[in-house]
Amino acid sequence: METSSDSLKPSPAAPAPSKQPSSRFGMLTRFHAGYFRISLALSAQALLWRTLSDTSTSDDNNEDNPLLLGVAVARSLPSAAFVLLWSLALLTLVALCALYAARCLLRFQAVRAEFRHHVAMNYLFAPWISWLLLLQSAPPAFFPRGARSYQVLWWAFSLPIFALDVKIYGQWFTRGRKFLSMVANPASHITVIGNLVTARAAARMGWHEGAVAMFAVGAAHYLVLFVTLYQRFLGSDSLPAMLRPVFFLFFAAPSMASLAWDAIAASFDTCCKMLFFLSLFLFASLVSRPTLFKRAMRRFSVAWWAYSFPLTVLALAAAEYAQEVREAAASVLMLTLAILSVAVTLALMVFTAIRTNDLLPHDDPFSCLPLIR
Repeated sequence: METSSDSLKPSPAAPAPSKQPSSRFGMLTRFHAGYFRISLALSAQALLWRTLSDTSTSDDNNEDNPLLLGVAVARSLPSAAFVLLWSLALLTLVALCALYAARCLLRFQAVRAEFRHHVAMNYLFAPWISWLLLLQSAPPAFFPRGARSYQVLWWAFSLPIFALDVKIYGQWFTRGRKFLSMVANPASHITVIGNLVTARAAARMGWHEGAVAMFAVGAAHYLVLFVTLYQRFLGSDSLPAMLRPVFFLFFAAPSMASLAWDAIAASFDTCCKMLFFLSLFLFASLVSRPTLFKRAMRRFSVAWWAYSFPLTVLALAAAEYAQEVREAAASVLMLTLAILSVAVTLALMVFTAIRTNDLLPHDDPFSCLPLIR
């Protein structure tokens, strides 16, 4: 069945944004899955701090290790700081999930419209990715790897990702000619990242076959998505200026792929290095074009949180790379990216605290983008 361009026009039944909330639950109408960007960023930060802490422990007695500078920085971070960060990420995620559950109960039509939205639907993966990241970064006393509770939680967080995969990827296959080229956008990378995070979590538990299966699904669709977006000039015609920070997801996907394959292969091999270098190239390509994000930076919005998660994942990949090659240049690169990631996340936390009135704007970009029927 062939899909026409009319299928991407706004649906007449879609709820229009209201400038004045009609009830005391008006906030739930404007709240959407895009706010899980915050939990993604904080959960990834917790995983970064856990990784740096593990690196400092494993290299504690190696005086000739060029990672000593990174080890010293990781040592300087008190363990209580990591626990506080992980707890903050957990509380934030629980709060966002509670709000979204209330939205599902009281604003089901808005959720239904969001599920059919070619940008917003991708963020339905975000809460499950956040849970998996928190599970991997959890203090060992809470959820030791290999424990029964760890495995049960992995299934609980992974099955929704698989269900969304079937829905979204199946839609790509069956909705007609050129459907993907019309709906693909940088936020579509979240669907791929969900598979890769699931694969890494499975590999860390020793479930090799399941990890390879999820990695294969994510890698195959990443190739198709990357080529599609590359041909469409980075999807710039499908996103308003306010949402341009999601362009950073271009290098988040290969960074996460390198981390997932590192866990599967038990070493940061040539494949991981190729994906990491691709991430660095895409990162350099974006930061060298600041004018692309100029309009998005005029007013604070929750979309700014899209900067943090990709930077943190890139820093995680750099940490694994530095651990493998053990060269001073790699250690400096790791520290640079880690410090940049932490600085961006702290700045976003400050902006969020002092600009709370801008967190739920009436002119949210998701309300002006076309819907998928």
